[in-house]
Amino acid sequence: MAEVAEKTKSKKGTKYDKDTYLKWFTTMFRIRKFEERALLMYSKQKIRGFCHVYIGQEAVTAGMETALKQDDALVTAYRQHGIALMKGLSARSCMAELFGKETGAVKGKGGSMHFFSAEHRYFGGNGIVGAQIPIGTGMALAEKYRKSDLISVTMFGDGAARQGALHEAFNMAMTWNLPVLYVCENNGYAMGTSVSRTSNVEDLYKLGLSYDMPSEAVDGMDPVAVHEAFTKAAEHVRSGKGPYYLEVKTYRYKGHSVSDPAKYRSKDELKSYMEKDPIKMLESKILDNNIASESEIEEIKSMIKAEIDDAVEFAENSEYPSPDALYEDNYIQEDYPFMKD
Repeated sequence: MAEVAEKTKSKKGTKYDKDTYLKWFTTMFRIRKFEERALLMYSKQKIRGFCHVYIGQEAVTAGMETALKQDDALVTAYRQHGIALMKGLSARSCMAELFGKETGAVKGKGGSMHFFSAEHRYFGGNGIVGAQIPIGTGMALAEKYRKSDLISVTMFGDGAARQGALHEAFNMAMTWNLPVLYVCENNGYAMGTSVSRTSNVEDLYKLGLSYDMPSEAVDGMDPVAVHEAFTKAAEHVRSGKGPYYLEVKTYRYKGHSVSDPAKYRSKDELKSYMEKDPIKMLESKILDNNIASESEIEEIKSMIKAEIDDAVEFAENSEYPSPDALYEDNYIQEDYPFMKD
């Protein structure tokens, strides 16, 4: 994850340098191709169980990547393959985890919803709606104890914004002045239920205002807007001023999971978002402003496609965990009173 991107005075009206724009494009294209291949592998029954893809929401992670520090802690929900890739987990380890192989990010034991890497300061991947909100708040408390300049980025969906744990965490974080950046990825639907059907408060950033928490909405389909909003929020949190809350308004092109036909929304609605696809829009901006050449863009695309091909081959050729692995990495309390031989 890069430091804040350096602004440039471009005569062509672009605000950031070439490397930054290409980094955004690379991150977004990698996630898109990974998720498309994951769907294909699921259809071939190479991947089983739950699977929630990030297609359509890639600009969120791209903008975050250039606004945050590599060592900032991050925790999120179950639509998390793209976020894990952004945090530095390899396509190989992520694809192998989806395949349930021992070379996966958590040795094939977590599957689609439970990637984890302490090395990359990535703490999941959590399957219970909203459970990560108090976890992320606790991670922020740990950073405060350490007196580090790192922050806890705590992400959740619009459905989790209805959980009581959010309000408990918001209250505690503000009371204790914790270094936490709360992020709601509002893609419009909690599973198959629209925000408008679940609350009279449709602007979810307003939930933070009742705690006097600085809160605002962000265009999550534009990596530039995401980068700038996260840069501002992270600086606020890192300076010791306490929590910040961003509602990132985005959209998923696929259903809630692979088993969801998404009949709760119209074809016209989906089409309207796909017409302003963040990857296509960014590619057009790069080319129209001569930030990079078409050959450079094609080189990135070829590199990513080869990377995903390699990840699938790696997952295919990896072994499944041995039965004995069931007894590894478990927490055991020897004197637990109800455990008897």
